[in-house]
Amino acid sequence: MPQTMKWVRCRAEAGDAVGWGLVERDQVWLLPDSDRNWLAEGLRQPDPLAWLAERAAKARQQPARPLAELRLLAPVDLQEVWAAGVTYERSRTARMEESEFSASAYDRVYEAERPELFFKALPQKVSGPGEPVGVRHDSRWTVPEPELALVVDGRGRV
Repeated sequence: MPQTMKWVRCRAEAGDAVGWGLVERDQVWLLPDSDRNWLAEGLRQPDPLAWLAERAAKARQQPARPLAELRLLAPVDLQEVWAAGVTYERSRTARMEESEFSASAYDRVYEAERPELFFKALPQKVSGPGEPVGVRHDSRWTVPEPELALVVDGRGRV
């Protein structure tokens, strides 16, 4: 089994079913039996990495497709998206200037022994690569930030 496997959730063409594929270099081997619940199923497995290795072997039996021909989608199916951590120092300063409550809330977050956990989105609200991001029409200030994502199973394993 390779040390790292890169999987994408994608659609080949408009109207095609959504599926998952194994990526190596610029090629993708699509899984014929992957659907909306594929990732959720994998995360419930006693050994998700062994389960993925089996799926990788099955995927390699399919013809490869060029990655550039596929529309990449957000890599979630049934999972809520949660975040852990603190915001950038610059954002902290801005929030603290906005209100007295924000100042005390951010002080507690920055001084806590563990990271803050906070809800980000329902799966159907997550934007994939190159997709538009919703911004409230009455918003006068939007600050996009880079994110690092990890997938964690029910036992807390990354």
